[in-house]
Amino acid sequence: MPREETQFGAGQSGNPSGRPKGSRNRTTQAVEAILDGEAETLTRKAVEMALGGDGPAMRLCLDRLCPPRKDRAVTFDLPRIETTADLTRATRALLQGVADGEITPAEASEMSKLVTAHIEAVKVVDLAARVVALEETKEAAGGRR
Repeated sequence: MPREETQFGAGQSGNPSGRPKGSRNRTTQAVEAILDGEAETLTRKAVEMALGGDGPAMRLCLDRLCPPRKDRAVTFDLPRIETTADLTRATRALLQGVADGEITPAEASEMSKLVTAHIEAVKVVDLAARVVALEETKEAAGGRR
């Protein structure tokens, strides 16, 4: 079936600039306008309900006072990573940490990403040093002729 011809070609938007960043939908703006003058009253009511034993209101209030933590600081000793050869010691330490219950598998996974990023940086520095050494060797060999 042939594609129907339209004013705009495939992949071309009728509004290339699109909606401005940060702009809000009319419904959201209307709700904010209605609630704007009532925020203090609604908050006081929620607190009263929570103090009266209303579970969902209590959870709402507590979540605002002390939101659930997404991360925690992980105190975990990793061996120093200075070369790519050190990577196996670091991953072994992470595996052992999970096995011993010192860190969770999710924490080990996140730390592995950091180790991987660090080892990539080590590789880049090592490669740059090797290129410099090769260039110096080439210049020294060329200078003797």
